[in-house]
Amino acid sequence: ADMPPNLKCRAGAFVSLKRRGQLRGCIGTTKPAQDNLAAEIIANAISAGTRDPRFWPVQVDELEDIVYSVDVLGTPEPIAGLDQLDPKRYGVIVHSRGGRTGLLLPDLEGIDTPEKQVQIAKEKASLGPGDEVQLERFEVKRYF
Repeated sequence: ADMPPNLKCRAGAFVSLKRRGQLRGCIGTTKPAQDNLAAEIIANAISAGTRDPRFWPVQVDELEDIVYSVDVLGTPEPIAGLDQLDPKRYGVIVHSRGGRTGLLLPDLEGIDTPEKQVQIAKEKASLGPGDEVQLERFEVKRYF
């Protein structure tokens, strides 16, 4: 009942875990799957620590070294091309005709061009460089 109003809304959110500066897990939702943002963040934090297929589950002895960040996603909007992307400001979602989807958050270290941003999003969707995709962009509010 005393939850802050900004956690009562519904939104997609990504939770990233880093240990000693290295990614240790990242899971999120592009659209809300829970009753409120607080529940969305909790569910995604647990999944980031236990279900990210790129990593072994986080162990109890690692918890004190984990730094968490939360990205609350704005509404994705379709875009016509790379010229409408700014990797510092916008995240990107790629959609293939075959139904594969890849997402990359904005303002990530080492990602400084729209081309690189889309390339990585395609790789996350198991798509090749020549695969045609539809693009969406979104903004986030990032919390550490």
